Amino acid sequence: ALETLKMFEKTDSRVKSAAATNLSFLYYLENELTQASNYADLAVNSDRYNPAALTNKGNTVFANGDYEKAAEFYKEALRNDSSCTEALYNLGLTYKKLNRIEEALDCFLKLHAILQNSAQVLYQIASIYEIMEDPNQAIEWFLQLISVVPTDPHVLAKLGELYNNEGDKSQAFHYYYESYRYFPSNIEVIEWLGVYYID
Repeated sequence: ALETLKMFEKTDSRVKSAAATNLSFLYYLENELTQASNYADLAVNSDRYNPAALTNKGNTVFANGDYEKAAEFYKEALRNDSSCTEALYNLGLTYKKLNRIEEALDCFLKLHAILQNSAQVLYQIASIYEIMEDPNQAIEWFLQLISVVPTDPHVLAKLGELYNNEGDKSQAFHYYYESYRYFPSNIEVIEWLGVYYID
């Protein structure tokens, strides 16, 4: 794939930008951040309005821990293409890292309007409500998530934990037991069930 894409490097700017964008992403997946960053720069320089190139550049900056700068690249990608879901999702993650929770929630709620059954988006919204210490909203969004991925043992355990914290032992037992059914090796879930049965 790398060899094929490198053949397009010397062509006109739009094709060059597309090839560089894909090369940047491939290097990013291989965790070669320097190469990923170089090709992201090449892609952006070839076509400043390429949202995928700007998103890739944001990803490489994000991976290096410069969240403020990453947010700028994601916002620029969104200015060029407001339907760029990758940029919006990553901007939400960036705001979450920067502890700008309201702005992160806003990003993920916008994404939810576009991608209604996206498990990742539902998880992020539920997680943010949990950070905001709003367990009822967190439970509601985790329940929506379970309707999309009904066999995810970690989400089931999270629902058990939230219901347990709210004092609803029967619902907590239901979700912890379901989690145990799908993944019987989670020690925390086993411990909780053991204590429940002792009680």
